[in-house]
Amino acid sequence: MFVLDPRLLQDTLAIGDFPLCTLLLSNDSNYPWFILVPKRPDISEVFQLSETEQAQLWKETTYLSAVLDRTFQADKMNVAALGNVVNQLHMHVIVRRVDDAAWPAPVWGRHPAKPYSRDEVARITTHLKSGLTEAFTFKED
Repeated sequence: MFVLDPRLLQDTLAIGDFPLCTLLLSNDSNYPWFILVPKRPDISEVFQLSETEQAQLWKETTYLSAVLDRTFQADKMNVAALGNVVNQLHMHVIVRRVDDAAWPAPVWGRHPAKPYSRDEVARITTHLKSGLTEAFTFKED
């Protein structure tokens, strides 16, 4: 049974679901920072997914990246699966802009997280609703 790692639950806001992954928003308004988590139990590495699931993970990652690039006018999209702190397989998709708080350095630990306001989350969700149309289900409020 799939269960989201408590550290991800603590630091993110649920947006919705693709066929394979749940989509989370990192609760840090310094950067538009999203996290895809395959809904599979006990998976920590991409190679532990079936070949079909690996292809689906990449499809969802690239689709999300393209939507975020258009939505947030990215200068660069950072995509990474690290897992040094949270072992559960998850893919970071971070919109980077030359005027963001950490540019050009990595975002990890650079600045204290600034939680989103309810209105900011609503605005992001509204923007995503116009972009995420392919096999995506938004979380009910």
